[in-house]
Amino acid sequence: MPDHRPVHAPNLPAPVGPYSPGMGFERLVFVSGQGATDPSTGTLAGADATAQTEQCLKNLQAILKAAGSDLQYVLRCGVFLLDMGEFQAMNAVYSRMFGDHRPARTTIQAAGLPGIGLRVEIDCIAYVPNSPR
Repeated sequence: MPDHRPVHAPNLPAPVGPYSPGMGFERLVFVSGQGATDPSTGTLAGADATAQTEQCLKNLQAILKAAGSDLQYVLRCGVFLLDMGEFQAMNAVYSRMFGDHRPARTTIQAAGLPGIGLRVEIDCIAYVPNSPR
């Protein structure tokens, strides 16, 4: 049996390509890039970086929780912006949602993102905390 396992959140749509939303390996969780699709409507959460960043992080969080983790256990994020001019808007939401936790992060401007109207995509690496004994 392999040590790695796919992670799917029951409240998020299936991936649009041949990949898993997340992969667990031992206590690590690798979450694929998440866009701003609102799972309750199947459409983008909004047209701006503020609304989209919040939805991206909610989608990440759903996958992390399905793996037994959460945002406070994120070690690293990759943030992909369609326009670096929206960095401050993204950063304000990111800061609010992570609170005092500050994972390592890379933020880049991408030439394009997979989806009409998509302005933000975020991926992450996290860990599953030890179970209380």
